[in-house]
Amino acid sequence: MTVPGPAIAVVGAGAMGALHARVIRGSARAELAAVVDPDEPTGRAVAERFGARWAPDLSGLARVDAVIVAAATSAHHAIALDLLAAGLPLLVEKPIADSLTDSEEIVAAAAAADVPLMCGLLERFNSAVVTATGLTRDPVHVSTQRHSPYAPRIPTGVAWDLLVHDVDIALRLMGAPPRSVEAQFGYFHPRSTPGAEDLAEVQLTFPDGQLASLSASRIGQRKIRHVTITEIDRAIEVDLLRQAVTIYRHVDNEAATDDGLGYRQQTVIEMPMMATMGEPLAAQLSHFVDLLEGSADHDAERAGILPSHRVVARAFDAAGGRPA
Repeated sequence: MTVPGPAIAVVGAGAMGALHARVIRGSARAELAAVVDPDEPTGRAVAERFGARWAPDLSGLARVDAVIVAAATSAHHAIALDLLAAGLPLLVEKPIADSLTDSEEIVAAAAAADVPLMCGLLERFNSAVVTATGLTRDPVHVSTQRHSPYAPRIPTGVAWDLLVHDVDIALRLMGAPPRSVEAQFGYFHPRSTPGAEDLAEVQLTFPDGQLASLSASRIGQRKIRHVTITEIDRAIEVDLLRQAVTIYRHVDNEAATDDGLGYRQQTVIEMPMMATMGEPLAAQLSHFVDLLEGSADHDAERAGILPSHRVVARAFDAAGGRPA
């Protein structure tokens, strides 16, 4: 059966590349045309598993309509510029590049060529994030935890690898860039690349005094993906892993119980109806196809990439980390 949608190639056959290949292969809106990876056994295995051809380099991208870049972050800049010069629309895994300067160059190149460019900020397509964003009215504080066990295959520090997601969530909830960024980075694991941070604690202060406290770690002992949005009269708790949202509203408390040994507290708990996004990676692919087909605004999409990258770069400056 012929798929009516665009032919998409995946560059990079690692863990994320294989996930992208699987999602494209299962889509009714796109076709997996090729998997590009210089390591033949790895690249060919992923390509054959999902019914595509393998290519060792970018010269093998003939008859492709668009590309998803899931190579190592350090390779994003060169790959993206080459593909944009060829006029190919891109979805680049986050971060767009591992420095703000390189990220800005990629976005500028896409704008100059008027080519669709999307960043893989996957939490934008998480049903819980979409639901909570729609419910949020006047946040005064956003708190996030994004902790993971150590993964030696990821050389990039946690600021670009993990923190950028929660910065993006906080900026979208607050609706403005922060006026100040404070940060502390920790370097602990003996297997980490020198200069790559294992822990990042960041506080953002927004123009009207709202705060965001963001914690990212790759030395945790369990995977945590949690957001709490505090408003004056309620708190919205978001479990990103389970894609669940719970609202808490305190209504009353008493100084003590009848026996004088404690206190009573009444809290209303709400379980809102969830937005139905399905698998976030599939929802992200669908939006990418919308961009390719012209039913989504690729100027607005491109403009939404750099705000989170700029804040991460400011966190590096504040923490005295390696140049960003």
